[in-house]
Order: sequence, then C-alpha cells, then structure tokens
Amino acid sequence: MHLHSVFRLLPVVLCVAGAAIAATPAQRAGSAAQAYPDRPIRFIVPYTAGGNVDFIGRTVAQKLSETFGQSVVVDNRPGGASNIGAEIVARAAPDGYTLLIGGTANTVNMTLYRRLSYDVVKDFAPVSLLTIVTNILVLHPSIPAKSVKELIALAKARPGELTYASAGIASSTHLAAELFKMMAGVDILHVPYKGGGAVVTDLLGGRVSMYFGTMPSSLPHVRTGKLRALAVTSDKRSAGMPELPTIAESGLPGYGQSSWQGLMAPAATPRDIVARLHAETIRVLSLPDVRERLVSQGADVIASSPEELAEFIQTDVAKSAKLVRSLGLKVD
Repeated sequence: MHLHSVFRLLPVVLCVAGAAIAATPAQRAGSAAQAYPDRPIRFIVPYTAGGNVDFIGRTVAQKLSETFGQSVVVDNRPGGASNIGAEIVARAAPDGYTLLIGGTANTVNMTLYRRLSYDVVKDFAPVSLLTIVTNILVLHPSIPAKSVKELIALAKARPGELTYASAGIASSTHLAAELFKMMAGVDILHVPYKGGGAVVTDLLGGRVSMYFGTMPSSLPHVRTGKLRALAVTSDKRSAGMPELPTIAESGLPGYGQSSWQGLMAPAATPRDIVARLHAETIRVLSLPDVRERLVSQGADVIASSPEELAEFIQTDVAKSAKLVRSLGLKVD
C-alpha cells in the first residue's frame, strides 16, 4: 500500500479505535454481563463451616453451580464478628465473582464497632434476601431444666455458673442470648466462638451449658436426643418445629429475636450482572427441593428484589442500633 493511501485510511482507523475506547464503561459492562459467568464464583461465608450461614450458602451455591455451568465455591472466612469476610467482598473487584452471604451481624456491627472498615449500606450491591432463620434455645442434657421457666430459676440459683456459647460477637446467637439475659435478669457466662460448627461440637461434649443456636445446626441433634430444645426465639412458632413454644410464651413475654441471610456483591458491580445473579438466585430459591431443604432446617425462604434487600438492610441497621445500645454492647 502506498504511503498516501495509508494517510487516507488513517481517519477511518482512528474513528474505529475511538469508538472502541468510547465503549466504556456501560457497553463493556453489558458485554461482560452477557458472558457472565465465565469462571468460578466465590461465595464468602464469614463464619466457619457447619453453621447456618454456611448451610444456606452451600445450598444456594450448589444449585447456582448447576445453573451457571461454573463452580460456585464457598470460601469460609471467619473472624471479627463477620467483618473479615465482609471486608474481603467490599474491597473485591466489582465483577460478580466475589460475593458475600451477609446477614444480621453486618447490620449490628454498624453500631457495635467504633471503627468499621466497611459500610454495609454503601459498600455493597444487594442481590436478594435469602432466608430468615429463628434461633432455638438448646441445652446439654446434663443441665437440669426442662422449660424456659426452669432454666431462669436455675440461672438465678447459680449466678455465673451456667455458660452459653455463641457463633461470635454480634451474631444472632449472641444477641438472642444477651436479650434473654437482660429480660430474665440472669447472669450466664458468654463463651464466644468463630462459628456455629465449633459451638455445636463443644455443646455436644458438655463443655458449654447452652446455645441459642440456629435451626440448621441444632435441630439434627435435638431429633437424635443429644441436645434438649426448650423454645424458639422468634415471635411466632417455627414451621420447622411447630411443637416448640416461643420463649415469649414460655415465661418471657415480649421476647423475640431472629436472623437474616442475604446475597450481596461489591457496590460497583454492573447492574446487568446483579440482575443476572438476582434472577438465577430467585429461580433457585423457588425450587421445591431447595425450599424443602431450607424449611426443614428452620429457615423461612424470603426471596426479594435488590431494592427490597437494600431497604431491609437500612431498616435493620436502625433496629439493631437500638438493640445494641439497650444492651450496652460496644467493641473498640
């Protein structure tokens, strides 16, 4: 090609190149969403394996793996009352490949911690509310209490001798127990763990007295007689175990505490990717085998829109702030 021909074509080449450069960020995000996902997705669960958040995360991850044709891997990152895992996702590339199974602790921590490395409202793109789980008050069989009233009487007779385990500071298992202590006027020693799996192991071994545990981690052991269940922590009886009374109807009127779990992405994740994740998550949650598995473990399936989850989080931050302040909880 002659030199003058090259110069004649140069404006056309520059125009095409300019159009390619100009296809940012919306067009490139759109094409990325069409190809999404083209590699494994990571679900960050901010607790150890074996607890209810892990159980719910793995249930959803397994079905999404089948849907996407890509592995959805659960990555347990316990510690810091869920803050370690949450910060990983908040700082991750906003491309839909690193997601958080967030929950109650993330909204509680907004008030509990004086200094927090992330903002649960600003640093995440909500995908869907997954479940709401009631907790269940379970005892090691060696504790001589067959009802909530008997447990309160025992705790008052033996102040500071009984122990309760939790899945960590600010977890639903911690808040449920502290609310119980405050309302019942009892002194029960707190033994925090990094997740529900380790708690159940020690509770079965009799190293702690009781656990305001989640249904998925506690019910199997109640059914085999290895733990004794007294009541559920929710306002109403649970469909997963309707024969169990609520704590409120068992001698502590006005008591009520549950936890939630939701799927969240980093804040700047493209809307098309969030929409794809949302659509497939809602489809998975509607599958009969998934619903049956979750409900049988005491989890109520609550599939929501991203906007509904965003509103739910803001409401829960305010609600949790009142509870944390009334309990006098604070972490530096």
